Amino acid sequence: MKYFSAANFEKLQSIMYVKHAAKGDFLFREGDAADKLFYVRKGGVRITKLSESGRSFILYLHQEGDLFGQMDPFQDSMQSFSAEVTADCEIGVIQRKDLEVLLWQHGELAIEFMKWMGLMHRMTETKFRDLMMYGKPGALCSLLIRLSNSYGAPTGDHVRINYKISNAEMADMIGATRESVNRMLSDMKKEDAVDFHNGLITIKNPAYLRDICHCENCPLDICRM
Repeated sequence: MKYFSAANFEKLQSIMYVKHAAKGDFLFREGDAADKLFYVRKGGVRITKLSESGRSFILYLHQEGDLFGQMDPFQDSMQSFSAEVTADCEIGVIQRKDLEVLLWQHGELAIEFMKWMGLMHRMTETKFRDLMMYGKPGALCSLLIRLSNSYGAPTGDHVRINYKISNAEMADMIGATRESVNRMLSDMKKEDAVDFHNGLITIKNPAYLRDICHCENCPLDICRM
């Protein structure tokens, strides 16, 4: 795993147990005990948050190789989000109590773990910045850039996002309506910044998207889903 050295990731793997989950299952829900971390060996998971009105917002899309989970310094903390399986999964689960012993025994692993936690915090900060600072067009452009960084494949001078995502799902990621996302994407297509084919989005002019969302050229480890 890229956030940890090979030796330290082996230590983390040594305390994982394997859990299988089918598409549509929940690994945890808001309000459950926050006492585990999850490593995606196969499959996909999305992290969601319910608003007071009952609307579900999509915050993260995790894929193979991602480590995620809430690890607060409080023993009785509860999950602030829910984790829904989007593709049949094989998950490595790390119990909090086992992790604490491992970090106490291995100082270098503890330092790398702190860096990982800092990176996750920075990623969350930038996502909320995208939602709050530059309106819905800026949030949508930032989302498309993050999707291209996570799932993009070069096709000549363009980048195709190899992840089928509906306009309704994108609306749930930026706190907008499906109709407004339809309109914004249509405007982007008219500007020849994006194109659509077989349910996939192609980024034709990333500079156009970066200008609208005031891109700060964050590292790819942060500018991702």
